[in-house]
Amino acid sequence: MPLLRTQRDELREHIVDGRLDGVRRQHSLGKHTARERLDLLLDPDSFTEVELYRRHQASGLGLAENRPYTDGVVAGSGTIDGRRVFVYAQDFTVFGGSLGEAHAAKIHKVMDLAVATGSPLIGLNDSGGARIQEGVMALNGYGGIFRRQVEASGVIPQISVVLGPCAGGAAYSPALADFVFMVRDTARMYLTGPDVVETVTGERVSHDELGGADVHGASSGVATVVHDDEESCLADVRYLVSLLPSNYLEPAPREPSQDAGKDRRPRFAELVPVEPNKPYDMRDVFAELTDDGEFFELHERWAQNVLCALARIDGRVVGLVGNQPVVFAGVLDGPASQKAARFVRFCDAFSIPLVTLVDVPGFLPGVEQEHSGIIRHGAQLLHAYCEATVPRIQVILRKAYGGAYIVMDSRSIGTDLSLAWPTNQIAVMGAEGAVNVLFRKDLAAASDPDALRAHLVAEYTEEFMNPQYSAERGLVDDIIDPADTRSTVARALDMLQDKRKAAPQRKHGNHPI
Repeated sequence: MPLLRTQRDELREHIVDGRLDGVRRQHSLGKHTARERLDLLLDPDSFTEVELYRRHQASGLGLAENRPYTDGVVAGSGTIDGRRVFVYAQDFTVFGGSLGEAHAAKIHKVMDLAVATGSPLIGLNDSGGARIQEGVMALNGYGGIFRRQVEASGVIPQISVVLGPCAGGAAYSPALADFVFMVRDTARMYLTGPDVVETVTGERVSHDELGGADVHGASSGVATVVHDDEESCLADVRYLVSLLPSNYLEPAPREPSQDAGKDRRPRFAELVPVEPNKPYDMRDVFAELTDDGEFFELHERWAQNVLCALARIDGRVVGLVGNQPVVFAGVLDGPASQKAARFVRFCDAFSIPLVTLVDVPGFLPGVEQEHSGIIRHGAQLLHAYCEATVPRIQVILRKAYGGAYIVMDSRSIGTDLSLAWPTNQIAVMGAEGAVNVLFRKDLAAASDPDALRAHLVAEYTEEFMNPQYSAERGLVDDIIDPADTRSTVARALDMLQDKRKAAPQRKHGNHPI
């Protein structure tokens, strides 16, 4: 037995240490090894590895003579702040992290265990893609991952972290996750690489220009969060996990109450100008509303005219959606609708209450928007809110015009409580636009059209856009002092915490994707 123990310990040490030349090359690229990444992500000494000794069984194209242990992925379970998670980290020092049959089987195992135990799943991606030498078995392995991700969707939170290449079919794994983190300069993700693009289209493009972190963070919207280095990225993953429930049956972790129900914040009125067309940063409103001014913003650089964030209000995790007046005046367009819709669906799947802060002049007009499918994209947001059964609170700060008012969780589509500031203006359109439509002929015939227009705008505003108009018709529950926004929302969340609403009996709806 002493000899067997010594042999076992030496082999394990050899496997864990890895190939020295491969480790050096990984470090020279500015990247950590798979095990170093797990050390950064998980609580100290919490990782339990599975299938350490797994090796591929393929034999073609020289593989029979090259059978490293782990087969290029480190898989298992650990804790983050004491809470169980399952994780796999692709090891670029072994076969370039490429995925073969054994490699995929290890990932399948931790995915199955994550679902069975109701624990979040985190994948650290750094792979050259499918292992060509294993042919269709590699593709079959990817298919097994994708199928499990879809089956786990809405059951457990899924987080993909891209820390190196993620090309070809492998890119679908992050796309199916709930959250995607990427690191600048080292992470890249695309279906076809620069060489193929140049061959087929004649376009010459670098790896970063085609699928770098900034491209997916700002243009495609695939990346939820972008970081400059692996350390800050993995620290942010830990923070995100602290805001998420372990599964759809458990509540998100709650922190002690801050007695927010009595918290008066006069600064709200200072942050938001009374004038409806004067911009301000909705992030400042988020910070004033949330505990300690902290919130975790998603897709910060994509579709910036709407904000989505996870935060705590009086210790309770909530999802915040808000129009952003400093970007396109906060109008909704296609990408903004898609961004908010996916976030609303995530919060609903994991029983996270929604607070929607409204200051929206409408949908973005234009031929390009119509041709790119803004109707379909707006319908996605509408569908997401309509089917959400979690507690829903709407706060109208200023403008709420037309179809955009309806879509931003209005009473008509099922919000539980609609609150409004005294500056609210809820109408089909702004006063000037309404006057131009309703009194076009009168204005054309007037000797002083500007004076008449000013008179009609004031008259229309007084009659149809006064702060009490919607409240008198039951579409707003209360007109609140801006200073009482945090306390009112906190009390509303307490009131709605036991809300139960069963979904209709059906297989599933047909989401307008």
